[in-house]
Parts: sequence; C-alpha cells; structure tokens
Amino acid sequence: MIIDTHLHPTNLVDEAWRHTGEPFTGERMLKMMDGPYMINGKPRRIDMGFIQPPPGNTGYRDGNRMGREGIRDYMAYVSELCQKYPDRFIGNFNYNPRWGPENGAKEIEFHHKEYGFKMIKLHANMHGYRPDRALEWLRPAMEMCAKYNIVVLIHTGDGPYTIPTMFYPIIREFPMVNFIIGHFGIQTGGNYSFEAFWMAMDTPNVYCESGWCFQSRIVEFAQQLPKDKIVFGTDSPPNDPGMWLRELEVLCHEPPHGMNLSEEDLEGYLGNNIARLVGIDTTPPPRDLKDAQARLTDTYAGVDRATGKLLEPA
Repeated sequence: MIIDTHLHPTNLVDEAWRHTGEPFTGERMLKMMDGPYMINGKPRRIDMGFIQPPPGNTGYRDGNRMGREGIRDYMAYVSELCQKYPDRFIGNFNYNPRWGPENGAKEIEFHHKEYGFKMIKLHANMHGYRPDRALEWLRPAMEMCAKYNIVVLIHTGDGPYTIPTMFYPIIREFPMVNFIIGHFGIQTGGNYSFEAFWMAMDTPNVYCESGWCFQSRIVEFAQQLPKDKIVFGTDSPPNDPGMWLRELEVLCHEPPHGMNLSEEDLEGYLGNNIARLVGIDTTPPPRDLKDAQARLTDTYAGVDRATGKLLEPA
C-alpha cells in the first residue's frame, strides 16, 4: 500500500496556508487520497496517511487553554479522525515545546497509548527555537520517542531554525530514534537537499522524505542512498500528491530521467519503508491491472468494461 508521511487535515482554516478560506477536513483529505493515481499503468490510492494539525494552528493564541489541556485542544481534531478512520489515518503529534517540554512529552505518551500515534513532528521555525541550542526543550520528547519507538519528522528547508544540520546534536544524542528529514531539506527559503542527502548517507537513524525535492535530484540521490532511506510524503494540502507520486514513479523509467528501479523497490519508497519503521505490515506491488483494480473495490464501485476506468460509488 501507499503511505503518506505528511498530511494536514483541519476543521479550522489553516493560519499559515489559508487554503482559500475553507478548512481542508479529514473527509476532503480522504477524497484526495482516494485518487485514483496511475502508477506504472495501474490505478492506486494513498491507502494510509500520517496526519497532524497545521503547525500554524499549534501556537498560543489569546483565549487558549494552557499546558496539557491546550495541547489536547490543538490535537483534538486529529485524534478524532484517527478514531473515526483507523484504517486510513495514523496520528502524528505536533510537538511545540513552548507549551512546556514535559507537558508535550506526557502528551506524546498519552496520544501514543490512547490513539496509536506513531510519529511526532518538529517545526522549529513555526514554534521559534534553535534546535541545536534548545536541547533541554527537545530531550523530554525524544526520550518518549525512544521509549515507544516513535518516529520523528522534522520540518526543514528554510531559515533561521530549520536548516537540516541544526538538528544533528539531538539526532546524535538519540541514535535509537529514527528521524525523517521533512521536505528533503527544501521549503520556502532554501534548498538544503544535499545536507539532507549526506545526513541520510552518513547517519543510520536518518531518513529523507521525498516531497518538495526536485525530480532530477531524487534520481541522483536514490542511485546512492540505501533503498530503505527514502519515504513518501507530500505535505498535502497545499501540495497535490499526484506530482510527488509521479516523481517516484519515474525512477522506474530508463536513465537519465529514471534508474530502471523495480516495482518492488518503488513500493518501498511508496509505503513499505515507513511501514517497517513504525511496525506496519509491508505489502507487494499490484501484480497487474486486474490486481490493482481489485484492491480498490472498497473505494470504487467497479470498473467500466468499455473504458477500464474505475467507477465512483452510487
């Protein structure tokens, strides 16, 4: 199956991205995930996704509750979606140390035990701290991640606080925790993809998320990185997941655009790599068109025999 590491459903308008002024709800997210998306000539959907609130909505505002109650408030909708759609959504806890590092660590444990969260997100720019100097703020959360085998997704790609190597001190202090370099080191203010690449090459517990990376660089990096080191993530919305799926699909093409990657190895990038990191069973790619269509029977009503297109449910 395909697993997206980076989704932001919300029942409130995203304070950073806006999304034309309409909340991008969990139901809108599921419709987007269902596609279908054509990959190597087969219809696919994004089967599961790690969801978190938009980081812009996780800062303190006048009238918010404080401490652990305030954290539960900003995580409430994501927790609700994980209970409502447990076969599609996996919780990603957005850790803002400004609500209290110990409070955040205890809430990581609570959300893991209560709702099955398997990942946390660090966004040092949105929450205003230097990760290489704020180790006391990060350690309580990292200790909890080490205790429960929770993966850490790091926003990277723009200054002043999310340049990938700024996270090296905490990464090296916690070699038992797996870290994913979000956006492959690329975002609004810079391109640190080579930093991300070398961190993943040199550090056993560092992985890279595919979304936002340039297609030509993905080919270059995938040729050198161990095949378990890239995971699929889209940062949707505002991004359309189809373009990032295409970016990985092209690895199966001939050089120079691709690298003759096998469909089995592509399935690692699309979902099996992150599945292994969080303890989800891996799956093989569809054997053929018929197999791919059969896997979508719970999403689509059937197949139009004349055109071969999947039919929307009545």
